[in-house]
Amino acid sequence: MQTLTLRTPDDWHLHFRDDDMLPETVPATARCFARAIAMPNLVPPVTNADQAMAYRQRILDARPQGSTFEPLMTLYLTNQTTPQDIVDAKARGVVACKLYPAGATTNSDAAVSGIEALYPVFETMQREGVLLLIHGEVTDSHIDIFDREKAFIDTHMAPIVAAFPTLKVVFEHITTADAADFVKAGGSNVAATITPQHLLLNRNDLLVGGVRPHNYCLPVLKRNTHQQALRDVVVSGNKQFFLGTDSAPHPRHKKENACGCAGCYSAWSAIELYAQVFDELGVLDKLEAFASENGADFYGLERNTTTITLQRTAWQVPEKVTLADGTDMVPFFAGNTLQWKLQSAFDTP
Repeated sequence: MQTLTLRTPDDWHLHFRDDDMLPETVPATARCFARAIAMPNLVPPVTNADQAMAYRQRILDARPQGSTFEPLMTLYLTNQTTPQDIVDAKARGVVACKLYPAGATTNSDAAVSGIEALYPVFETMQREGVLLLIHGEVTDSHIDIFDREKAFIDTHMAPIVAAFPTLKVVFEHITTADAADFVKAGGSNVAATITPQHLLLNRNDLLVGGVRPHNYCLPVLKRNTHQQALRDVVVSGNKQFFLGTDSAPHPRHKKENACGCAGCYSAWSAIELYAQVFDELGVLDKLEAFASENGADFYGLERNTTTITLQRTAWQVPEKVTLADGTDMVPFFAGNTLQWKLQSAFDTP
């Protein structure tokens, strides 16, 4: 097989950031994705409908000329979020709310502490059909960072799913066999996104031979047995799992730092990275459902009607991407060779 044509995919979890980042991150995503869930952890965070619509317009303004790319907007849940905020957001087109435990990741300091206090908000989301997207890690200092996803399942995720059986919940960027098993057992209203880095790498790729800051993300890479569990999910074709890059750009100097930022900027080669994994696993025939169908179906949105085509050709991910202000970013998998490359996009069958 030398070419692979897919229904145009969507990215169900990414970070565009804001302002000077948008001219880089939006075109990088719009080159191959029709839609993307835009994470709301800006500074300050996107906590109401007015802020979400203003951010949406900034993203639209950064699209390449002629692009029809559509950002799908989310609210950032805080302990001050009210049920009325959810009603107002739904009326303005917001599709989901993001739950970050306070301190779990980049720009999460304003996030939720005491998750049970948000149950009235979850009840309104369930009634209004607004999805709950969860960064599933506890942040208790006494719990090992490699165990925080499993602890969150036991402490918070399982009770939320049990308490709100018709609320659609997405367990974001899962990293463990525990999370994969939980989602598979969770029924039709529970799903998960999987990133390219958690399919391609494990914690050896972060720590062996020295710390590799550009492979540092949160949730952190886990041992190879957990990586294999995620790869097994891909092979299974289970419809509860779908593409979400968690692409998270940071300037080089903030990654290569004594206290480096968490996040992998994968938008620049996202669909090619997934194709690499699916090809390695011998299941290229299952990439279209994972990338282009399962997420849209779970969100209750129409599937895209255009296609993209990838060509089998070896190429190297560049060592850096330069922003308009001259700042360098290092894309995920920089310097590595991929075997598939985007040939054309948004074609009409």
